[in-house]
Amino acid sequence: MRRMLLSALALLFVPTFIQSQTPHLPRGTATDVTNDDIQATVKKTASAAVSDQAIRVVSINDEYNVGIGVVHRAKTAGRSAGNGIEHSQITEIYHVMEGNATLVTGGTIENPRESPPESMVVKVLNGPSTGGGAIQGGVSRKVGPGDVVIIPPNTPHWFSEIASDQIVYLVVRVDPHKVLPAGYGAK
Repeated sequence: MRRMLLSALALLFVPTFIQSQTPHLPRGTATDVTNDDIQATVKKTASAAVSDQAIRVVSINDEYNVGIGVVHRAKTAGRSAGNGIEHSQITEIYHVMEGNATLVTGGTIENPRESPPESMVVKVLNGPSTGGGAIQGGVSRKVGPGDVVIIPPNTPHWFSEIASDQIVYLVVRVDPHKVLPAGYGAK
């Protein structure tokens, strides 16, 4: 009986041992976006009050896409802070590189309107989106260098104030529905 029990236990653990010894095969190729790439992208539109530029859109094992971009926005003192926006199919992750601002998320966008399907916002940057005026009833937070904010789909967001000369942030766009153009690379 004892021998049968030991044999049964051995049979249970052998597949686990064999499986743990199987090496993982490479699944994809890493994509580099260097600080030089990011800084060169920012410099292309340095004089613009607002610039949102895609650097790369990468397919991850043909399961989902990830976009990398950089955004800079000029100081808002004495002028409009821009408009709220939400994206229906992607998650955005902001990593603030430079500057200080007040970011508002959630709530409701005043006078919402769908972004035109042929616009760069929809075709390259964010997929289907809704823009409009200011956000009412959202949550405000101060952000600065090093801060990271994750903005889920269908979450209104905007910078209500930019206190420094500008804010620059890296944006990672997680695209499970593959609405962004995989293979895109800024020129």
